[in-house]
Amino acid sequence: MTTSQFLLSAWTFNPLVAIGSWAALAWYLGAYRLAPRAGWFFAGIVLLALTLLSPLNLLAQGCLFSAHMAQHIVLLLLVPGLLLLGLPARAARPGRRRGFLVPAAGWLGGMGAMWFWHVPVLCNAAANSPMVHGLQTVSLLALGCLFWWPILSPTETDRLFPPAAVVYLGGACFACSLLGIIITLSPVPVCSIFTMPRPDDAAITQMIQLRWGLTPEKDQQIGGLLMWVPMCLVYFAAILAQVARWFAEPAIAVKEQT
Repeated sequence: MTTSQFLLSAWTFNPLVAIGSWAALAWYLGAYRLAPRAGWFFAGIVLLALTLLSPLNLLAQGCLFSAHMAQHIVLLLLVPGLLLLGLPARAARPGRRRGFLVPAAGWLGGMGAMWFWHVPVLCNAAANSPMVHGLQTVSLLALGCLFWWPILSPTETDRLFPPAAVVYLGGACFACSLLGIIITLSPVPVCSIFTMPRPDDAAITQMIQLRWGLTPEKDQQIGGLLMWVPMCLVYFAAILAQVARWFAEPAIAVKEQT
C-alpha cells in the first residue's frame, strides 16, 4: 500500500460522529444564530469530524502511537478551545468569580486525562476497543472544555486573572512535558499494542515501517515529543495571550469609564 492509496481509502463513516456534529451545529444556530464568533465554533466541529473520520483515526487505533498522541492533542486542547472561543458572551451566565474550585477541577481534569489514558492497560484498551475509544474521546472533549473554561470562558467573571492564568497554563505545560519526557525516554513500550499490529493492519504496518521508516521505538519517541513540544507551544501561545490581556485590562477599564 502506498501513502496516497492509504490517505484516499482510510476515511471512515461513523454515524455517531456525523449525528453529533450536525446536532451541535444545529444547536448553535438555533441558540445563537450566526454570532460574531461562530466561525470558531464551526472550525472546532469541522476539526473534530476530521480527527475522528480521517485516516488519523485509523492510525490511532493500534497502528501508530504518534497518531494516537496527535489525536489526543486535538481532542483535549484544540477542539475544546475552538468551541469555547466560538461561544458568545450570552452563552454563560455572568456572576461573581467562583474562587479556585472550577480552575482546580479544570486543571486536574485536563492533566489527569492525559496521564490516566496513558496507563498501559487503558491505552491498549482504547486502541483495541471501539467502545473504550469512544469513552476516551468523550472524556477528552469534556475534560478539555473543563480545562479551558477558566481561560476561554465567554464571560470575564468566569476567567482567571491573567497572573493566575499564566501559572495555570505554565503548570499544565510542565505536567505534559514531564509525561512527554517519560514516554520519549522510556525503554519499554507505553502502549504495547502499537508494537504488535493486528493481521488486518498488515498492509498499513508495512507502509509505516518500509515507506515511512518508522519503527515502534521511533514511533513512541515521536509520540512523546508531540506531547512534550507541540502541547507546550499551545500553552505558551495561551500564556502570551494572557500577558497581552493583562496589559490591556487597564486601558479597557479606562475606556469603559469614559
